[in-house]
Formats: sequence, structure tokens, C-alpha cells
Amino acid sequence: MLPFIDTAPRAKWPVAVLALIAINAAVFLWTMSLPGDVLNAVLAQYALIPLRYSHPLLARSYGLDPGNYWPLLTDAFLHSGWLHIIFNMWFLWIFGPAMEARFGRLWFLVLYLAGALAASTVHVVTHPDSPEPVLGASGAIAAVIAAYAVIYPTARVVTIVPIVIIPLFIPVPAIVFAGIWFVLQVLQGTHELGMPQIAAGVAWWAHIGGFAFGALFGLFARALMPEPRTAISRWNHSYERTRGRRVPDIKPDGGAEW
Repeated sequence: MLPFIDTAPRAKWPVAVLALIAINAAVFLWTMSLPGDVLNAVLAQYALIPLRYSHPLLARSYGLDPGNYWPLLTDAFLHSGWLHIIFNMWFLWIFGPAMEARFGRLWFLVLYLAGALAASTVHVVTHPDSPEPVLGASGAIAAVIAAYAVIYPTARVVTIVPIVIIPLFIPVPAIVFAGIWFVLQVLQGTHELGMPQIAAGVAWWAHIGGFAFGALFGLFARALMPEPRTAISRWNHSYERTRGRRVPDIKPDGGAEW
């Protein structure tokens, strides 16, 4: 399931979202330019290594400072490959502008950065002995997806579902999209805890932690911020056609803003 467009009101000028995408892209291109030994040193200092905090003596023997908590946040600005960053930034571009519009730029950044911290914390708690570096913005973006589903549960997310080589464009309520996504994370995360050897390099519990934080943030913010705080717009009709296939007609749900 790949989100394509949505019907929630979006920030007309999503400055915060574009800034986050630009920062992530710049950091990624910088890390891609580093030689292997330098890159490993960067990851050791700025990626999240749970063992750093759970086994401080062992961490010090490897040159890791257990009193350095910046990796709980800086790991969210590192990515391991092109697909990793492209998918993360695409999800941020789909769901982020609506949250920036609703919360305002400052509180949207609070949601994003605090979601990253929550994701990292949950990963450390669930994998205290892990020496593997964890990196990626998925936990922060999970927080954005969850807040979106809480604020606009009935907004439609047009989702691309590939059937062999034929892309189907299926509009689904945001709460359904987020619910399916979250259930998949829980299933994979639970399976991974029982069989860590098949973790496939994905920090499932970081996703779960970020999502849980975003849902709680959305519940509180829904009452305190009932209306969008920036100028808004919606996807232009030019997005209704792609590769010669018509995207299903969908209308914004006027009762979604609650």
C-alpha cells in the first residue's frame, strides 16, 4: 500500500515539511559521499545503538559515550539507501502538510521530533542488548501518520495497490490506512521479538513507538487546535490522472475535521 494523494486540507506552503525533506536529503547525500571507514565512524556516533545505554561499560570499551543521548534524535536524519529515504520522504510529503496546516509549523516540528525520540526510546527498551545501529525517519513519520488518522479519520487516502504490473488506485479512509499499517508493524514486531534472527533489519518497535506517540499527540491536539493554523489548499485536479489511468473521483469529507 503506497499513498498517492489525500483529501485532507494541506498547508498551502508546507515550509516545515519541505525543510525536513531537504535536511534528510542533504544528510543522505553527504553520508553517501563518505568512504566506508568514515561512514562507519559517523554511524557509531549518530545512529542509535541500544547497547550504548543498556551496557555503559561495554559501550565505553568500544568508544561509545553512554552519556550522549543525541543519537536518540540524530538517527532519524540518517538513511541506509535510496529506497529507504525515498519511501520515507514520500510518506512525509503525503501526510506531513496536513499536519503542518492543522498544528502550525512549530507544533508540527514538535510532533515530528518528539515522535522520533519516542520511537528511539521504545526501540532501546525492546532491544536493550542490540549492538546494531538503527537509523531512519520511519518512527517520526509513523507519529505523523497516526496524528493524521486521529485528526482526519474519514479523509480519503488514495492508495496504490499493484496487481502484478497494473496499479490500482483505491481510496480508503485514513483511519483504515493507518490501522492496517499499524497492525502490520505489530505483527512483524511481535514475530521479530520471538525470532530476532529474521528481523530483516527493520526496527518494527520504533515504528510502533512513534505511532503510539503520534496518536496521543493527535488526541490532545484535536481538542486544543480545532482549526487549521496556516493557509490551506487541496490536491489540484491535475493529480487526477497518472500514467494514463484515472484516479478514482473522491470528494473531501466535510465532517472529517473534528
